[in-house]
Amino acid sequence: MIRKALFAALASGICLSSASAQDASYDDRFYVAPYAGVVLTDDDRDADNTGLLGISLGRYLTPNFAIEGDLNRYSADLDRINGKWSLTHVGVAGRLFFGSSDLRPFAVLGAGNAHSQRTGSSGDNSWEVKAGLGVQYAVSDRMSTRFEAIARRINDDESLAANSNYTDIGVNFGIVMAIGEYDAPEVSEKAQDLGEPRVTPPAEPTPEPVAPKSNDDDKDGVPNEIDKCPDTPAGQMVSKDGCPVQEVIDLRGVNFDFDKCNLRPDAVGILNNAVEVLTKHDIVVSVEGHTDARGTDEYNQKLSECRANVVKEYLQSNGVSQDKISGSVGFGESRPIDSNETDEGRAQNRRTELVRKN
Repeated sequence: MIRKALFAALASGICLSSASAQDASYDDRFYVAPYAGVVLTDDDRDADNTGLLGISLGRYLTPNFAIEGDLNRYSADLDRINGKWSLTHVGVAGRLFFGSSDLRPFAVLGAGNAHSQRTGSSGDNSWEVKAGLGVQYAVSDRMSTRFEAIARRINDDESLAANSNYTDIGVNFGIVMAIGEYDAPEVSEKAQDLGEPRVTPPAEPTPEPVAPKSNDDDKDGVPNEIDKCPDTPAGQMVSKDGCPVQEVIDLRGVNFDFDKCNLRPDAVGILNNAVEVLTKHDIVVSVEGHTDARGTDEYNQKLSECRANVVKEYLQSNGVSQDKISGSVGFGESRPIDSNETDEGRAQNRRTELVRKN
């Protein structure tokens, strides 16, 4: 009965988490979580309190639900006899997380096989179920820390106490480390529309006129009959309707591999458009990189500088002269344009911009 109730609770957790975050992006890499703790043994067991070591391998199935395989072991001195008793647990557990900030509380339910053995015996196998609560804090995109309190219900005849059903309490501390690299999904149009208004990317550059025409009074390459800004100053970069573009050119869509500065293939088309605009117009820009707030300030500063330099090098290697790029600078997480408390807001803040300097 206990096992059926446990598995029903795990299945409910998966369904609830999926329903609340069907369109959310999340880190679905496998992770490994070594941990250590203290076990307060059941008073009826007549065994000393002791330490515990364990390790889990898990993966998020939704943004708020993870499943883990778990292995742990502890041993203690027995008060009734002169000897030791040990217990090795192998099982599976589900973790249901709450909230979307770096500090996330969670509930855990699990079940598995407990192999109990005392000195001089061959040991005994039985089912073990566990439940508990804890909190997990994201130190960076790759590592988190975890603190939890777990109650473990075990059927065990090896400690030679009066009965065979015991509840041990464990208090554990662990480190959660992601395995491999995470490819962040592209920001959807719906996500891009959330939060503060952002600068509209420049329109497609107008073809350079073959020769000056008498119906282009401000000499911006746009004929008078479709020029909505007929008095544009000479040298001003304009859109196809003859009006000046924004001073900040947002290169949203220029994506990078996680924790790297390598440009992804889908960034090339956007950067090639920027190359065409910069080569056809007499303007000078600075390349500026920004990150979200996850990770340390120092880490984010270096990452934003590296990515800004990569964009600068790409523009120059594809025909943009050095005198048109005044430099590249990273601002880390210091200039957010949206909230860093949600996935959508953090996606808005991870951006690269060209800022006009003349």
